Amino acid sequence: MNLIDVTNKLQTEDQCLDFIEKVRWPDGAIRCVRCGTDRVSRITRTVNPDVRRSEKKQNKRTRLYACLEPTCKHRFTPTVGTLFHDSHLPLVKWFQAVALIVHAKKGMSAMQMQRHLGVNYRTAWYMGHRIRKAMATGEGLVSPKLAGIVEMDETYVGGKVRGKGIYQAKREKAIVVGLRERGGDLRLVHTSDTKSKTLQPIIKANVSPDVELVMTDDAPASAAALKDVAIDGICAKHRIINHSSGHYVEGIVHTNTIESAFSLFKRGIVGSFHRMSHKHMHRYLSEFQYRFNRRKNADMVRETVGHLIGTKEMPYKELTA
Repeated sequence: MNLIDVTNKLQTEDQCLDFIEKVRWPDGAIRCVRCGTDRVSRITRTVNPDVRRSEKKQNKRTRLYACLEPTCKHRFTPTVGTLFHDSHLPLVKWFQAVALIVHAKKGMSAMQMQRHLGVNYRTAWYMGHRIRKAMATGEGLVSPKLAGIVEMDETYVGGKVRGKGIYQAKREKAIVVGLRERGGDLRLVHTSDTKSKTLQPIIKANVSPDVELVMTDDAPASAAALKDVAIDGICAKHRIINHSSGHYVEGIVHTNTIESAFSLFKRGIVGSFHRMSHKHMHRYLSEFQYRFNRRKNADMVRETVGHLIGTKEMPYKELTA
């Protein structure tokens, strides 16, 4: 589904709720979110548009279910326990926001979302981060380790720092370590430094012991990390391209694949976001990684909605704490 499909097929709240129900309960049997029984009764209610928001105790979805199990009798909506829960924003705009973000190759800023959806800036910013959280921690997002030929490098995110040396300027920037399997998936990790002890757990968590080769530049920390990572034989599979001597490609030995992914990420910063907080950097990285790894997926909207359903709500105060 693209933005046009979302606009045509999901024009009302009921159509959006039907879509959520199909994704949440694919077998068609609505189940109680507390006890799991399929003995539920649907309650349809209407919302009076003339009622002031201050008089509403909470968001009132037009669809409600009641559990018929005598020991439970729980009432719930299709959005309860998800990132959609307790949102005053219409579901139509939620689905449009998902379509905008998953199909924006270089990302979608909160200001752009504000203009496209007709909401205020804080709402657009909050919505974007909830979608990014689903991209990072949604149900079923355990990724396989990288195999084949894997490239690893690091990059520094931040604007130009005037009046300071290159090493002091780097200390004020965010550090992103990237690993990419040639022809495969990408991993982006926000780290505090590029020391060997910092890189070791990243390599161990993302690189398979069956990896064919690991390519890095001539940074000493990368070689030390690969040597001490405690994965059998991985050090012997390490190949180095000596950037400091002006070499960038020697046969199959290069890091151009991961650097192209870094380039896309930085073009997103320059062209869409302009700046990123170090505090929220991990969510932006999750967004770019999620979208890059699914660039051939024909229906990212449905998959992302599934992750939104499988992710617990994130209160605004938690995001800004």
